[in-house]
Amino acid sequence: MTIEILYPEVCNLYGDLMNIEYLRRAVPEAEVVKTSLKTRPAFLDRDVSLVYLSSMTERAQILVRDAMTPHLDALKQKIEEGLPILATGNAMELFIREIQDEDGTKTPMLGLFDLQAKRTMERRYNALYLGRFEDMDILGFKSQFSHAYGGEDVPALFETVRGAGRNPGETREGIRYKNFMATYLLGPLLVLNPPFTRLMLRLIGAGDRPVPFEKAAMDAYTLRLDEFKDPKRGFTY
Repeated sequence: MTIEILYPEVCNLYGDLMNIEYLRRAVPEAEVVKTSLKTRPAFLDRDVSLVYLSSMTERAQILVRDAMTPHLDALKQKIEEGLPILATGNAMELFIREIQDEDGTKTPMLGLFDLQAKRTMERRYNALYLGRFEDMDILGFKSQFSHAYGGEDVPALFETVRGAGRNPGETREGIRYKNFMATYLLGPLLVLNPPFTRLMLRLIGAGDRPVPFEKAAMDAYTLRLDEFKDPKRGFTY
C-alpha cells in the first residue's frame, strides 16, 4: 500500500499532515511517498492507495496549481477511475474554476469543479464545524480567507449542521465525486473523527482495522460532539 503526499514542502499548514501520520500508524506497512514540486507524482506511474493535499499559503496555491497543470488530463482520468484523493483546507480550491480577490482579480485554477472562491484577505473566517457524512457526525475547524460559491451540480462531501458550508449561506460543504474528497476543514480531520477514519481505511484498502489510540480517540470524539451540539456553544471565534 502506498500513500502519496503531494508537495509537503509548501502544503504543510495547521498540522494537516498529521492526518497521514495517523493513517500510517493504523497501517504501519504502508509506504508514504512525499512528492516535491519538481518531482513527477507517483500516482501517474504506479498504484497508489491515497493521494493527499493539505493546507497552504495563497502564494503556494499558485505553485501547486502550476505543478499539477501538466498532469491535468491524467489526474482527471485517475479520478474517473476511482483513485482516492483527499484535499483539506484551501487545497480544495486547487480543483475549482477560479479564485476571485476583493479587487476583482480572478486567478484560474485547475477547473475540475464549477465553483468560484471569493477571497477577502482582510477578513479571516475562524469557526468550529459540525456536519454529517452518510450516517456519521463530522467535527472540524475552519480558518480561511475565502469561501466557495456556485456549483449547484457539484456534489458535497458533508452536510452542515452547525457552522458554514462552502460559504456561510450554504449547508453543502466540500466536494465529493467518486473517491475524490475535498473540504475546507483543516488540521487533524482524521484524528478528530475516528468513524470517518475507519471509512477512509476501508476506502484505501486497509480493511476493517482499529484506528490508533482508538479508545482515547473515541472518548475525545464523543466529548467534543456533545460540546459542538450544545446550542450554548459559540461557533465563530
